[in-house]
Amino acid sequence: MTRRSFLKKSSLVIAVSVVSGDLDLFNCSSAQAADSLPFKPHAFLEIAEDDTITVWVGQTNLGQGTHTGIPMVIADELDAAWERVRVKTALASDPFKDPVWHMQVTGGSTSIRHRWDMLRKVGAASRQMLKKSAAEKWEISHEECITKNGRVIHPDGHSLSYGQLAAGAARFEVPKDPPLKSPKDYHIMGTRRNRLDIPDKVMGRTVFGIDFTLPGICIGVVARAPFTGASPQSYDLDAALAVKGVIKVLPLENNRIAVCAETTWAAMTGRDALGIKWSKATLPGLDDEFLDKFYQESLEKKGSLAKQTGDAGSALAKSSKTMEQSYRLHYISHAQVEPTNCTAHVEKERCRIWAPTQGATLAQMTASRLTGLPPEKVDVMILPAGGGFGLRGEPDPVIDAVLLSKALDRPVKVVNTREDEFRNDYFRPANQSRIRAGLDQDGRITAWSHKIAAQSVMKRLMPQYIENGIDPDAVSGVRDMVYSIPNQLVEYVMVELPISVGWWRSVGYSLNTFIVESFMDELAHAAGKDPLEFRLEHMEKGSRAQEVLSLVADKGGWKNPAPIGRARGIAVASCFESFAAHMAEVSVDNKGNITVHRMVCAIDCGTAVYPDAIRAQAEAGVVMGLSVAFYEKINFAGGGVKTSNFSEYPVLTMAEVPEIEVHIAQNNLKAGGVGEPVFPSVAPAVGNAVFRATGVRLRELPFNRELLKKRG
Repeated sequence: MTRRSFLKKSSLVIAVSVVSGDLDLFNCSSAQAADSLPFKPHAFLEIAEDDTITVWVGQTNLGQGTHTGIPMVIADELDAAWERVRVKTALASDPFKDPVWHMQVTGGSTSIRHRWDMLRKVGAASRQMLKKSAAEKWEISHEECITKNGRVIHPDGHSLSYGQLAAGAARFEVPKDPPLKSPKDYHIMGTRRNRLDIPDKVMGRTVFGIDFTLPGICIGVVARAPFTGASPQSYDLDAALAVKGVIKVLPLENNRIAVCAETTWAAMTGRDALGIKWSKATLPGLDDEFLDKFYQESLEKKGSLAKQTGDAGSALAKSSKTMEQSYRLHYISHAQVEPTNCTAHVEKERCRIWAPTQGATLAQMTASRLTGLPPEKVDVMILPAGGGFGLRGEPDPVIDAVLLSKALDRPVKVVNTREDEFRNDYFRPANQSRIRAGLDQDGRITAWSHKIAAQSVMKRLMPQYIENGIDPDAVSGVRDMVYSIPNQLVEYVMVELPISVGWWRSVGYSLNTFIVESFMDELAHAAGKDPLEFRLEHMEKGSRAQEVLSLVADKGGWKNPAPIGRARGIAVASCFESFAAHMAEVSVDNKGNITVHRMVCAIDCGTAVYPDAIRAQAEAGVVMGLSVAFYEKINFAGGGVKTSNFSEYPVLTMAEVPEIEVHIAQNNLKAGGVGEPVFPSVAPAVGNAVFRATGVRLRELPFNRELLKKRG
């Protein structure tokens, strides 16, 4: 299929003219033939003469619900008939780039929050053009017309459908700054809607990246060093080529060897047959014990100053009571269900990519660099993904697929095995922290001194944001904590290790919130105060953080006695322009086994565009948070990653999932993030509940449950 025929069949029209301003509107009216294009005032929306409304989404479908949420925003401002709305995934292209980050990327809970005004203007501008089309037919002012359920209505009550008005509307200039609805007039946002992508998934029509195929395709698997810094010393080429179905063995840059075959099984079998002998690792002694010692030593080093307000040292010296504690969090994997993959077909004047990528622009730029083709000659088709959590933003599978397709002159799908995923992941960084804090005679915090030792993700991915030795992601959740403390000192020690680290759900907040919220609980206990009240009195009165914490406490029944044999813990977090809190209800038996019976989540994400998806994301955040709290840890041995599969990396089972309640704060503020804010406060809420049940503090993730077995 040529690019021209692909665009024609998919109805995607890119770049005709651009109206300047913070809303890019792609007016196609000047390019329309008499019987061809529908009304398409911009890249996000088109309306056909049969009243079908198609919303184009440039975000990856990771299961997070944005392929329904984004259409809901546009359709509400459009006054569309929801049953006529369809959604399609767009190619990588300029109109779909994040207006803040200027890249087409799915991450950071940005899909709606970064496009909040833009998406509403898309619908509002189109509605105004349709009204003008009707008004022209009726020879009245468009201000006399109203819209409802996909129709423009005349003052006397008769109406025309949007499809009937589409051709006429296309002749008008796209308004730059159309009037937006008042929140009280929303009739789609905030309501229950069936997800637009579910029918295809239920019926098995959805094609994930790992399922994608093309005529003439072959499969590539790549052998990577099992130890950090190792290189291949020898391998048996003849043995690999003797495997039925193997086509070619290709050494690649960065000490990799690819095996291409007609089937996945042949490719994997051929790779095994290579029998690669690897050189020694950069750090042969790299193992769990080495890492623990290395991080402890790093904490003793002088850190870079990330935040300083007041004089924490002087305030600590004058405090009535001081406390010091250390916390430890280990490396963890993304462990998404679908292994990473990418299909590429490189031709002389065109490169096409099919991938479940979170980084469409990066994939396009990467392929452009490798092929020498300009970006506009690289098509990136974004396929649905079986989980992501940040890993699918990495370009590795794109690099492999493009290089192999270029070498073989045919389509190549590169697939990782589960073992590849664990051993070559870009892990969530480990973190060791030490905090000293002081309390006055009234039990209020006077000072907070916090040192973090962790690897830097941004040093590899966004070095331009490293300033004065500070990775802003590594200190997130500490220097912007929700509490008002007069004297604060935050230091960061950038740990240097040959371990690949990358973005992971909630990024730095997923680490530091556990530390901050666990220590806040310790301070509350030292002050002899209720953990909820202690937190509330250190927050700005009437703040969203205070309100969401109060909401979870009220809905969870915090002030009521817990059922006999159970205890409750609480925690709160703020990130990605949203606020979330969790209350856990647990019991611990005499063998140290923890049972989480109930988790209550409250979230304030501003305007709740799609409540069903918010609840689903919050429930998933609890499940993932509990999995990380109880089980997830990457082990190292012999200079590399020891963990190779789920047999060594247990995750939460369905039988362990507790009763989950989700409560959404109601307001009309700008829409914030959802998928990431609902995760960070899960683990500390559970850990704090365990302390109330047993008197044992858990200062490590995953929890060191041996401490519970040893209690008196």
